[in-house]
Amino acid sequence: MEIAQRAASGRKRMSRAEREQQILGVAEEVFATRGYQATSMDDIARRVGLSKPMLYEYFGSKEGLLLACLERVRRELLEATTSAAAANAGDPERQLHDGLLAFFRFGEEHKQSWALLRTESAVVGAGLDTELEGFRTQQAEFTEEMLRVALPNTDPARLEAFAEAIIGACERMALWRENRPEITPERVTEHLMALIWPSLSAEVAAAHRAYPASHDQG
Repeated sequence: MEIAQRAASGRKRMSRAEREQQILGVAEEVFATRGYQATSMDDIARRVGLSKPMLYEYFGSKEGLLLACLERVRRELLEATTSAAAANAGDPERQLHDGLLAFFRFGEEHKQSWALLRTESAVVGAGLDTELEGFRTQQAEFTEEMLRVALPNTDPARLEAFAEAIIGACERMALWRENRPEITPERVTEHLMALIWPSLSAEVAAAHRAYPASHDQG
């Protein structure tokens, strides 16, 4: 509740951008702990220290506020995974490993954000469904691009299928970890790499034999 307490006690003058981030921090906490349906705009406004009409002026509706929270989480997740993978460009195995590790560490280090994503089953509305599916699409496209660097001559549909399978596995293993707190992000990444990499490494080796010039240049 630290964010909410800071928000309630802080009365300093803020820019609109700072106020929006404050509201999002409080709203993310409340949505994650209470669920979307049980959360009221009155409660969020009170915790932030704003009037309810002012809260609506910022985000339009409760759905708009949740969409803004989800968009912020999605941006932060992409930044984390992209940064981790970029550090090992040119090493497909390490790049995939670090991208997956960043995904699981994000869930570990941003439990509120992760809990917010898990409220998917309680969320209604086409806009929210679209935003939640956007998380999967974003991470699948990011994964597909990593694979394309290692396998530049592979059928795009095959790369897309690989990426979708990897992201689906990540989601399921993230849920599995919730009941196995002793499984660290490092350990779950190791498990997933043991499943994925033998097949991918065979693809990379075959592609290198078939198109050595393109891999040497990459």
